[in-house]
Amino acid sequence: MPSRTTITTREKSHDRAIGCAAAAENCTFFGGIARISASQLHFSEVGARPGVGNRARMLRGGDRMIVHSIDWGDVFSFQDYGALVALLANSIIAGAVLGIVGGLIGVFVMQRDLAFAVHGVSELSFAGAAAALLFGGSVVAGSLGGALVAAILIGILGSKARDRNSIVGVLMPFGLGLGILFLSLYDGRSANRFSLLTGQIVSVSSPDLGWLIGISAFVLIGLLVMWNPLRFDSLDNVAASARGIPTGALSLAFMVLLGLIVAVSVHIIGALLVMALLVTPAAAAMRVAAGPLTVPLLAALFGFVSAVGGILLALAGTLPVSPYITTISFLLYAGCWLVQRSRARVTRRSQPVTSAAA
Repeated sequence: MPSRTTITTREKSHDRAIGCAAAAENCTFFGGIARISASQLHFSEVGARPGVGNRARMLRGGDRMIVHSIDWGDVFSFQDYGALVALLANSIIAGAVLGIVGGLIGVFVMQRDLAFAVHGVSELSFAGAAAALLFGGSVVAGSLGGALVAAILIGILGSKARDRNSIVGVLMPFGLGLGILFLSLYDGRSANRFSLLTGQIVSVSSPDLGWLIGISAFVLIGLLVMWNPLRFDSLDNVAASARGIPTGALSLAFMVLLGLIVAVSVHIIGALLVMALLVTPAAAAMRVAAGPLTVPLLAALFGFVSAVGGILLALAGTLPVSPYITTISFLLYAGCWLVQRSRARVTRRSQPVTSAAA
C-alpha cells in the first residue's frame, strides 16, 4: 500500500489546488472574490486513507486526491477583511434595517401568538422565489408575491387561533413542496438554490437594497400608524372590539405588513431560519422587560445586533450567513432567560425577609 505523502499546497501546488477546488465548487465566493483556505488543502496518494478530521469528500487531481482538512481556518479567516466589508456594505445596511424592523414587528408577533404563522409565510415566500428563479423572473417579486398570498390567507381565514394554526399547518408543507419542486427543475448555479433556504450575504445588489429599504420603511410607517390600536387588540381582543376598533381589518393589515418583512428577510437569512430575526429578538426582550417602550427598543437592538453581527462574522468565515445570525440570536435569548431566572431567584429570596420585617 503506498505511503501517504502530504504536500503543502501553499508551497508547491497552490495554483493547482485552487483550480481543482474552484471547479468543484469547494470554495466560497464573496462578491466575485474566491476565498479558500489554501493552507488546509493537502494532497495524498490514491489509495491512502484520509486522516482523522479530514473531510470525506476528496477531489481527484490526476494521480492524487485533494483532502480538505477542517480546522478553525475553515470557519474564520480575516484576510482582506476590510476590503470585504467595503465590498458588501449593501448587505450590512440591509441586515441593519431588517434587524431593527424585524425586532419591532416581532413584538406584535409574540403578543398575537403568530410565531408559527411567520414560518408558514416564509415557506410560501420561498416557493414564490423558487418559481421566479425557475422561470427567469425577479426573485424579489416572486418572494413578495408568495409571502403576500400566505399572509392574506392567514389574515382572512385565521381569525381564531385554532383556525390559524390549521391553515399554517396546511400552507407550510404545500409551500415547501412547491419550492423544492421548482428548485429541482432549476438547472442553474447550485448556490442560487441554496441561498433561498439559508440566506446569501452577496445577493443584495443596489437595486435590491433600494427595494428592501423602501419596503422596510413602508412596514415601519404602517406599524407606527396603527401602533396603539394594534397593541390594544394584541393584548385584549374582546375589549378592543367592544371599543369599536375594527379588529378584523387591523389583523389583515398587520398580516400584510408581516408578509412584506418576511419576504425581504428571506434574502438575508433564508426561508428556513427567518424566525431568528422576527421572533427570537422580541422573545428575548420580553424575558427581561415589560414596558410598552422598553420591549420594542430592546427587540430592535437585539435584532440589529443579531443581523449585523452575523453578517460581519460571515464575512470572515466560509459558512452561510444564517448559522451566525441564528447563533447570536439564540445566545441573546439564552442570556435574557438567565437574567430572568436570576431576577426570579432574587425575588423569591427577598420575600421572606420582607414578610419578617412586616
